Amino acid sequence: MTATADQDAPRAARKFHLGWFGAYVPPGWNQPFEGTERSHREWLDGSFYVDFARQLERACFDVLLLEDSSMVSDTYGGTSEATLARGVWAPKGDPVALAPLLTEATTHLGVSITASTSFYPPYLLARTMSTLDHLSGGRIGWNVVTSSEDRAAQNFGMDGLPPHDERYERAQEYVELVDALWASWEPDALVMDRESGTYVDHTKVHPVHFRGKHHASRGPLNTLPPPQGRPVVSQAGGSPTGRALAARSADLVLALPKGTAAMKEYRDDIRARAEAFGRDPDDVKVMFIVSPILGATEAEAAERLARKREAVRADPTGQLVGWSGSMEIDFSRFDLDQTLPGTARTNGHQSTLDTFRRWAGERTLRQAVEDYRTEAIELVGTPDSVADQMEAAMAEVGGDGFMLWMQPPTRQYVAEVTDGLVPALQRRGLVRTEYAHTHLRDNLLEF
Repeated sequence: MTATADQDAPRAARKFHLGWFGAYVPPGWNQPFEGTERSHREWLDGSFYVDFARQLERACFDVLLLEDSSMVSDTYGGTSEATLARGVWAPKGDPVALAPLLTEATTHLGVSITASTSFYPPYLLARTMSTLDHLSGGRIGWNVVTSSEDRAAQNFGMDGLPPHDERYERAQEYVELVDALWASWEPDALVMDRESGTYVDHTKVHPVHFRGKHHASRGPLNTLPPPQGRPVVSQAGGSPTGRALAARSADLVLALPKGTAAMKEYRDDIRARAEAFGRDPDDVKVMFIVSPILGATEAEAAERLARKREAVRADPTGQLVGWSGSMEIDFSRFDLDQTLPGTARTNGHQSTLDTFRRWAGERTLRQAVEDYRTEAIELVGTPDSVADQMEAAMAEVGGDGFMLWMQPPTRQYVAEVTDGLVPALQRRGLVRTEYAHTHLRDNLLEF
């Protein structure tokens, strides 16, 4: 058998899922292959992301997950200058408004929308996601976040966010209420009985009378039941309280542990917690964030990685601004040639800070800025060699897939993934070549 034929022969491998972790932000600019000036207007009207979603659907991705935040950060240096100059954290559009454009332009791709339990009223969230699930034909997900920035809280009339663990306590109760609202209509409540003139059987629509420590609602929703019954719930739980919320309530978990051993520990922990909550652990899909760097040759991919590192070395501010916003720690105060002080604490992304500390070890901040990449494992190489790396990682970890991340996106990078990496994965029988189901939930549960 020739090498080409062997390469093209499907392998008896366990399939895994693919998602893309993105945001409603300007595409990559001030870099090679940034596109035309028109491209930078098209993100505002959504057409850039419509093209993006269509590319992902052609490659049979399960889901496009859109993160969100509601602030212009001024943590770094006490000013928003660096944030806005580099386009970090802002500008950013509302993914709830973008989602219908994306689902109208596609037929199978799932779209998951981030909405904060700290700012959205539960009834409004439940009603919005139910409506979007109908508009999409059952392809909507809700990405649960508690938010981590006091500046965002102040935009909603709060002095600051509650403590980390309290936010997760509130979030767990919030999800329970939203679930109750989604279930407030029985599946067969809509009868359309022309003889009796009855549109909805009122005996099958129920108030929820929910009253918890933090949230309350009479219910019921005034929308019909979502097509999926429950829109797909995702969550990125890194801290112990975050992991508990993910294991108890999420269908899809985003994860960023560093290295395959940590990935396996994380997935095993989530599955054990889910089982302890009485859930089937196979119903909880853990997807690990990666940012593959691809090249036509290994040398080209390595050169691309070197250029990225050199760009960060020459100007570390962009990375430091990002960390400052997510951790609510002013990194401009620290000596780049020293390690991160042990006194640095956060009420923001605690798991991000903890993961960073463990990963950085004795690195100075300057070294850490140059070396750090937002991914669970480093994937660098040709499409075929990266596909082999992903296969090996999933074999060691046990599943369930990868969530690709490159911020800000460019059309070139998306095409390299969808037209280069994904076909290599498909040749190995590792990812889907067609959709088997209409609903996002069913596609996630297919394998």
